[in-house]
Amino acid sequence: MISPDTHLQIGSLLFEGLDQIDLTGPFEVFSRIPNSTYRVFGRTTAPVRDLRGLRLMADAALTEAPQLDLLHVPGGFGQGALICGAAGLLKGRRATTHWASMHLLPFFGAIPVNKRVVTDGNLVCAAGVTAGIDGALQVAADLRGIEVAQTIQLSIAYAPEPPFSSGTPETAPPAVLKRVQLSYRAVMEQRERTARRVAERLGISVAT
Repeated sequence: MISPDTHLQIGSLLFEGLDQIDLTGPFEVFSRIPNSTYRVFGRTTAPVRDLRGLRLMADAALTEAPQLDLLHVPGGFGQGALICGAAGLLKGRRATTHWASMHLLPFFGAIPVNKRVVTDGNLVCAAGVTAGIDGALQVAADLRGIEVAQTIQLSIAYAPEPPFSSGTPETAPPAVLKRVQLSYRAVMEQRERTARRVAERLGISVAT
């Protein structure tokens, strides 16, 4: 935990094609962390669209960002933990990501962990989309203590009770799982080609 008297600079990365809830879910948490400044940074301040077409705009360009105490990298269709992996930040680290991309983590030298939130030192990974809220609450607890995180959780009324239990491959009906896997096939093939190129650049050998 960091002293509550220490002001924190927190930033989220905005880019074309991200999943907006991977940004806006954690935003609800990070923007409520006491004694902190939270801003969204992009390559430029021009509007971008998330993967479903929602327009979003950064507060400032990355070149204007101060030294950050916390950088949040949201996900999307092929992004998130894979962006960190391509930057070489996952080598030798325990990590998680969206279930459809878990098998790609070894291409970045990561140790895959099938959990909703995984912490390895100063790295916190969430398993895709709504798990970002869970990860952000864990970060809030790490930075300002459990009571602060609990206060934020209550403030945003985060107490999920989904009407169905099909949120993971293990709990989804087989027909539903197969349908989603088929819909992901093209992008997954593209992701794997990219992951293989990155692994070669990083000097990582993955048994196939």
